[in-house]
Parts: sequence; C-alpha cells; structure tokens
Amino acid sequence: MILDGRKGIREVFADLPVQICHFHQLAAIKRYLTSRPKLEAGKELRAISLALPKLNEKLLSQALEEWHTKWKEFLKERTYTEDRMHWQYTHRRTRAAYRSLKTNLPYLFTYQKYPKLKIANTTNSLDGSFSHLKDLLRLHRGLKRQRRWRIIKEVLAK
Repeated sequence: MILDGRKGIREVFADLPVQICHFHQLAAIKRYLTSRPKLEAGKELRAISLALPKLNEKLLSQALEEWHTKWKEFLKERTYTEDRMHWQYTHRRTRAAYRSLKTNLPYLFTYQKYPKLKIANTTNSLDGSFSHLKDLLRLHRGLKRQRRWRIIKEVLAK
C-alpha cells in the first residue's frame, strides 16, 4: 500500500506493508526547509532528502545520523520569548524536517524490502485513477450526500 504520509491510514492497515510516497516526503521537506534553505544545516538536510530515490534504508539512516551528530548543538538552540519565561527551539522547521525523515524512515523503503510485491515508491500511478469519478461528481454538484455515495459505490463496483 502506497501512502502520502498520513498517519491514520497507516494505523488502519497496520498488517499490510506500507510505502510512503517519495514525492510526498520530499514535498514535506520542501515545506519545512523551502527549496532554497538559507542555513547550512538546511541545505545539507535538503541534499540528503533529494538523494532519497537513490538510497536505501541503511544509507539514509547513516546520512541522517551523521547529519544529526554534526548539527546536534545547532538543533538544541533556543530562543526566549519577550516575557523571558517561555522558550522555543530556534530552528523548529529544520528540526521538523529531520523528524519527518527519521519518523518515516521505516516506511520509505518498503518497496525494496518486498520486491515480489512490486510496490512503487510514489503514488504517481494512483494520481489520475479517480479523475473520472471526480468529473462525474462535479457534473452532478447538487446531489445530496446519500446519493453521491451511491454513485461512488456504483462506479467503484464496476
């Protein structure tokens, strides 16, 4: 099963091999770091993430571990609020990008662990699958929810 990274679906299908789409993972990293990070730590983490399709779980894990060791103190930096009573991590977005890769690591290379299943590493093959259904529902915008569900079930049953 290929997912876009949403945790709830992964939990529902816990007994199935789950692959997180590389494109969606890279999009999440881009949201956190931007496509042109200013900080050196962000640039290096982005470079690691862009190599994702060429890596395997072990190599990515090593790269993330080396990156984290190098930037550990940087990631611990804190900024105090104006009231001097509260603080927050200074580089929250960089931390979030790292955490995203680290958390999703076990699900980024499922396609390599189960070659017989021929799982893709992206959701590209799924993206256009439901466009005909969306077009059909768009044509019939005024339908009540119950009737819309009946149409969806009918189309999917074919």
